[in-house]
Amino acid sequence: MDKKILEIQHISKSFPGVKALDDVSFSVTAGSIHALVGENGAGKSTLIKVLAGIYHPEEGELILDGEKRVFKTPHASQVAGIRVVHQELKLVNTLTVTENIFLGNLKYKGHLVDWQAMEKAAQEMLDSMGVVIRANEIVENLSVAKQQIVEICKAINGECKLLIMDEPSATITLKEQEIMFEVVRKLKSRGVSIIYISHRLEEVFELADEVTVLRDGKHIKTLPLEEVDRKKLIALMVGRELVNEYPKIKVEIGEMALEARNICRKGVLNNVSINVHKGEIVGIAGLVGAGRTETVRAILGIDKMDSGEVYLYGKKIVNNTFEEAIHRGLGLIPENRKEQGILPIMSVKNNISIVNLGKILEKGIILEKRETRYAEEYTKKLNIATPSIETEVQYLSGGNQQKVIIARWMLQNSDIIIMDEPTRGVDVGAKTEIYELMNEMIKEGKAVIMISSELPEILGMSDRIFVMHDGDVVGELDVSEADQEKILAMCV
Repeated sequence: MDKKILEIQHISKSFPGVKALDDVSFSVTAGSIHALVGENGAGKSTLIKVLAGIYHPEEGELILDGEKRVFKTPHASQVAGIRVVHQELKLVNTLTVTENIFLGNLKYKGHLVDWQAMEKAAQEMLDSMGVVIRANEIVENLSVAKQQIVEICKAINGECKLLIMDEPSATITLKEQEIMFEVVRKLKSRGVSIIYISHRLEEVFELADEVTVLRDGKHIKTLPLEEVDRKKLIALMVGRELVNEYPKIKVEIGEMALEARNICRKGVLNNVSINVHKGEIVGIAGLVGAGRTETVRAILGIDKMDSGEVYLYGKKIVNNTFEEAIHRGLGLIPENRKEQGILPIMSVKNNISIVNLGKILEKGIILEKRETRYAEEYTKKLNIATPSIETEVQYLSGGNQQKVIIARWMLQNSDIIIMDEPTRGVDVGAKTEIYELMNEMIKEGKAVIMISSELPEILGMSDRIFVMHDGDVVGELDVSEADQEKILAMCV
């Protein structure tokens, strides 16, 4: 039998009103890449925190490398050889690569820190990964992908028996993904066991040897990858067969809703022109850094344009600001929902109403009954899974946080919705729900602009596609004439 590096036996963990893990048992084979998948709220994050010593289970046992373990602190988990690379990087941007890798684990020569030995060891580690990173480089000067590799080096510095990687590719380009995948494969070849968590199922099939599915805090199944296909895996995750992953509908295309002409920002955008009609979903494709987000920020008046014009329903907009854009019927689901979208310590109710105060104020006083009625209406309409509308939004899953932001603009009744990476970090079931909400919008005659780094999503949900590269629009395609190869060729 294959040796097991980790055995999880009957682990349960509860929070007030929620059983996050319910009698979960499975094992991880030594020297393998073991994918852990499930919808938001399935229990993946809770299980990671149990393994990392952050949470303590009420029931069950952990057996690491044949030895029963109880991790009372994160330090105890690390000493035992479990390391975690989180989706949100834990690096100190103002320190060097070497300083980050050895943070908390300094080498000494006598009573002095041996910087020379640490820099040499860090450079050897980086070189062995096959990446071009200088050990004396300041971390904030590196790309996100290279920062991710520094985080991996930091995690495996010392004895690492089990490396847990949580959504490591969420914010990096396709080219950078390949570099990171190669690093992961090299770690496996050296005998490092890896638990790999991702909502991008194509990554699971490319990298993993085994896959475990969690749903509603329960262990559903553990299978070798060769025994499961994408359709079956999705069915295990959501508890039903998902007939159409991209349920795009066609509606009658109406008048031009928004047109941006020749937008320029020095060093960022070069004569960018895009447009969208009522009843239409327009996708904007391109690699990270192509200028997609910068384009919509300029359209919305968040960033000042050096030159260019924006038209709404044929009328030129003068003195554009974000506040005015909201009043004119534009809404934004931002790329980074945690920093730019949600107000984490405020309730679901307050997050929905925050840009809709005009609907709930009377003589300067918030009418709480009206605010509650709106929040309950849209929580039900969008199927937002929350214990209560008074629950702080930080405690909701990523998919439900995203639906709260969408509810905000639906209550505002925005006519033009700009969605920047609308399904990033969202599970496959919640993705489909967000796509259905987009369908509802265009059925009502609204216009949708969608930025996405996922080409299947761009192809599956768009009517037309603008492709950007290095601050320019390099092509416009009808979805009927587009495919991944054509878009990628234009992207680069």
